[in-house]
Amino acid sequence: MKLKSLILGSVAAAGLSTAGFAADLGVLTSLDVCDELGLSGLTISSDTNCLQISGEVKYEFNWGNYNESYAIAMPTALGNVTIDVPSNIAGTSNNDWESRVQSWLKFVGTAGSDFGPAQAVIKLKHDDRVRVRNGGTAIGGFPGVEQRETGSNVVIDEAYVQVGDTTVLTAGKRGSIFNKGDDEPFNFTGLFISSRADTGVIADENAGGFTPKRGGHVIQLWSNIGEGLIAKIGLENLDSGGATGATVLNAATTGNEKAGTLVGVLDYAGSGITAHFSGAVGGILDGVQTAGDTYLIHTGVTATFDAFKVRAALAVGGAYVPANAAYSSYWNGLVSAEAKFDMFKLAVSAEALGARTAAGVDLGTDFGFGASLGATVAEGIEINIGGRYFNDADAGFGDGYQVAAQLIASLTETIKLTGEIGVYGHAADVAPAPVRAAFSDFYGKAELAWTPGGGFSSSVGATVQQNGAYKVTFKAAKAFQ
Repeated sequence: MKLKSLILGSVAAAGLSTAGFAADLGVLTSLDVCDELGLSGLTISSDTNCLQISGEVKYEFNWGNYNESYAIAMPTALGNVTIDVPSNIAGTSNNDWESRVQSWLKFVGTAGSDFGPAQAVIKLKHDDRVRVRNGGTAIGGFPGVEQRETGSNVVIDEAYVQVGDTTVLTAGKRGSIFNKGDDEPFNFTGLFISSRADTGVIADENAGGFTPKRGGHVIQLWSNIGEGLIAKIGLENLDSGGATGATVLNAATTGNEKAGTLVGVLDYAGSGITAHFSGAVGGILDGVQTAGDTYLIHTGVTATFDAFKVRAALAVGGAYVPANAAYSSYWNGLVSAEAKFDMFKLAVSAEALGARTAAGVDLGTDFGFGASLGATVAEGIEINIGGRYFNDADAGFGDGYQVAAQLIASLTETIKLTGEIGVYGHAADVAPAPVRAAFSDFYGKAELAWTPGGGFSSSVGATVQQNGAYKVTFKAAKAFQ
């Protein structure tokens, strides 16, 4: 009994010593402040603040012969949608590979205030990517042995303060409040214009250089009006110095990054409907209408009715060209619908894109459509069959298409196998475009994904193509919060 009493006394003394040490550090092991604020995850609390810590590490490795490309579709002002093509250089390596590590670490310090939770947010980001083409040889490859995309520097991706509950004020460095959702097509292959426009209708800041730059240094305010409606307004891109970049629509249009973008958003969610209206006007700080003054409207709606789902989205934008005292402009619309019938799922989608230069030249209307049929044929086994088509408005440019069949099989609770076979095609290009014969390319790909839990995921996959291109890909990731 004496020995038992001695052991219990030692444990109690150690516990009191640890608690005293934690108190000296200003850390409460009970996390009372975090509980009071309703915060969870990986947290540390003092007597006034709750610190949440979250992060993620992702790794990807690719190897094969795939670094040339062939254009299947060429949407106006967006650039080409391409497939991989192998190189075949005599007397040197044709191997391509890429290794990329992406990571981020986020700290959110929250305390109570008379206006609602007060937060300070810091997010650190690291992106280290190395690509090697044709073995790094000078013939057909990048100069030197490797091409380092972003280097290995750690940057502060976000740093801002925020206060409020139903009405929230934010200031600092962070992403935009501009909502560009409710615009992804439902069919499993997607659409050609949509895939080039960041999966949806055009709101990409790099699309042709004529949409306002957003995010960066910001002052943002949003308020929950009620009945599912939220209103937002912000001044963004306050840190730009007026960098220039010519657009596809008109080479005289420059400076789409000019400082000062006014953003306004209305969001709605309720009764089976999500919808938004987002607007942005760029280059407003100098108060002068010059190159770089840009505008963008993006709106989308998704409605769900029992087994049916319908979606529509529209984007309209442009940039001012002083030489013509006029705006170049574009519009891009998309509609999609999905229906589920017991074991079957049917989806159809359509899209269109038109543009006009400031000189008044109409660039025509590109359009495309797609459809897919999905079926759950057994427990854990799903089949998707579908395709997409693109019609180019430019005379002489051939149309593009893809047809594919996909199998998804859950082998166990943690292992999933995805296989796909299909064909890409492009009709012949004739004058005035560079002459190219009709082209098709059959392909097959498979991926084995493993998610054992704990936030860890990994996969290994391979793609082989009729044209000789091939790629092997390994991925692994772990997130925590």
